[in-house]
Amino acid sequence: MAELGTAFPGEGGIQPYLSYIYGEVFGYLAAWSWCVATMPATLAILSIVFVESIYSSLGINEPEPPITHKIFSLLVLVVVTTANSISTKTSTRLSSFFVAVKLLTILLLIVAGMTVVFVFLGKHKDLGGNDWHEKNWFAPRSTVAPDGSSFDWSGVSTWQSLGFYSTALYGALWAYSGWDKANYVAAELRNPRKQLPLSINTAVPTIIVCYVAANAVYYVLLPWKVISTTDAAAVTAVTHFLGKGVAYFATVLICLVIAGSALGNSFVAGRMAVAAANKGWFPRIFGTVGHIGTYQVSQLKSPSGTTDEDEGESPINAILLNTVLSAIYILLGNMRILLTLNGLAEYAFFFLTVLGVIILRFKEPELERPVKPFILVPILFSIISGRSRIMLHSRGEADFDLYPYTPSASAGYAFLALFAIGGFTHLVMLFPLRSWFFIPFVLGCAGEAAGYYARAWSSSNIRQGTPYLIQLMLILASAPLLAATIYMTLGRLVRALDAVEHAFLSPDGRLKSTSSSISVVLSLR
Repeated sequence: MAELGTAFPGEGGIQPYLSYIYGEVFGYLAAWSWCVATMPATLAILSIVFVESIYSSLGINEPEPPITHKIFSLLVLVVVTTANSISTKTSTRLSSFFVAVKLLTILLLIVAGMTVVFVFLGKHKDLGGNDWHEKNWFAPRSTVAPDGSSFDWSGVSTWQSLGFYSTALYGALWAYSGWDKANYVAAELRNPRKQLPLSINTAVPTIIVCYVAANAVYYVLLPWKVISTTDAAAVTAVTHFLGKGVAYFATVLICLVIAGSALGNSFVAGRMAVAAANKGWFPRIFGTVGHIGTYQVSQLKSPSGTTDEDEGESPINAILLNTVLSAIYILLGNMRILLTLNGLAEYAFFFLTVLGVIILRFKEPELERPVKPFILVPILFSIISGRSRIMLHSRGEADFDLYPYTPSASAGYAFLALFAIGGFTHLVMLFPLRSWFFIPFVLGCAGEAAGYYARAWSSSNIRQGTPYLIQLMLILASAPLLAATIYMTLGRLVRALDAVEHAFLSPDGRLKSTSSSISVVLSLR
């Protein structure tokens, strides 16, 4: 990422990289995936964990949290949005404070874990969980699911275990996902060629050390059967070790840590939406900075040469978009499903981006690269991330319901037939009429048909992972392709009638982004 970020410094993160390497359509899909799925899902997860941490400190751990938990999560979301909407300077100062709190909290957890270890070694008195010194850390064992049921790992085949490891890997990688975020705000850095590699090379090793140590501490402080039943491991660990009195103080620190992460993700999400709007991939209203409801497109530069962010302006409309989508995910999903959604969307494009690094090494060897890691690094990343996506489909059944309802097999087959007929008809007409702009429609219909086949397949077992993941990826990924056909067809009609000045949606980015909005929203039903 640092190699591409310094070679192509600017706004939008991976959007311009994918556009440069593979073409505009990949940047377009990445923008929609990030702004509609990845970033809102991340903010929803953080809001949920914030509330669950408070409830956990009170001794309340429920497999199916009531609606009050979701309402409080929405309140957290609103507070984060408000803080980010004040100004960029306010967001930056708050982020610096939250980083300091985060490091302090992790340090205190590490001290607690080391205390338990030293007391046990010196006095053979166990102050935490006993699994860490009685059982092999890496041996398979039964896991208690959030609903109280037990899952025996010894009965899982090697192929299925690879799928479960991949699912767990996506959840673990979510904790490290900040490593790429510096690239998304590169346009606001004074010297990205120096600051980007410095920030990434400093932050990533620090995060790895802190998070590995923190997870080891959880295992020392908590019994194994407790770890898998809580979504707020840190608070539960402190409560188990020091009691509720100290746990309240720890909860405040941990909630501040979560709030800092939420603030940072909301900040980045707003800038990504602005970049997409500037490219014409989103409605222009989301490119405005410092105003609500205006259609002024911000290029992040003022006539004086300073950025709007330097003058204290925030992309409020873009932040509100992220907030609304996050609220939908909070109301309709749970943390474990959102983690899978986030990982699927995020690492699909990470794979393409890092693969693009390898392609450019051979395609454009003379490209100026202030940061150029050994080529084995992107090769290993591409292999591991690609393998994780493949192995994810082998994981058999989940330990919780993947759908909040039972999909209808008849409806799935009906939509399968609808998209199959539409796609086949246009495929047959494609060559004699030479209507090449219908290729996205044919591909979109094929993806939707396969997705709805998987939806019908899921009707027999709503915990089966393979059909759920297939329909999730294909139905969402195919929607922008259908939207592309809509805007191309309507744009041709408007121009053929010479009626551009009379069109409510002119054949430009507004038409494209509006069509995509409708298509994606319908696919999220």
